[in-house]
Amino acid sequence: MTSTSPPPGLARFNALEERAALAALHEVCASTAWARRLLAARPYPTADDLYAASDAATAHLTAAGLEEALAGHPPIGRPGPRDAAFAREQSGMAGAPDGLRAEMLELNLAYRERFGQVFLVCATGRTGEQLRDAVRERLGNTPERERGIVRAELGRINRIRLARLVDAEEDRRT
Repeated sequence: MTSTSPPPGLARFNALEERAALAALHEVCASTAWARRLLAARPYPTADDLYAASDAATAHLTAAGLEEALAGHPPIGRPGPRDAAFAREQSGMAGAPDGLRAEMLELNLAYRERFGQVFLVCATGRTGEQLRDAVRERLGNTPERERGIVRAELGRINRIRLARLVDAEEDRRT
């Protein structure tokens, strides 16, 4: 049986010193438990193995771990000046008219009041109107249903960011 080596970007991530790998993973997800679980499973033979480990780690987050992960996300339409990754992910809000921006602010506040946390959605590729519609729809959820949706959205975000991390690692080699 022949063994194949992981793609260059993944191999580079696998080889990172633990502190550097932990820092890279914290750029993906602010949960320490999630990052530690991914670190413990290195090395990853394929990106799919890394994504599966991420999904499992997300599924096993405690309420405190999920809260820690959410604390690393700014409200939709409100990334800070140093949040280039969030601004890229939320680019659908970049050219939104002032009225839509104001409505999103109100909806973000209503969501936080109802659920006690930031509204989390995988915003990549969504327009400002789609993001607004998503928060409107989810405001009607029960807290239990919303927790499940938030966990699924976090999983999608983590996969996209891990793919970007591995791609960035590949870009360094070229």
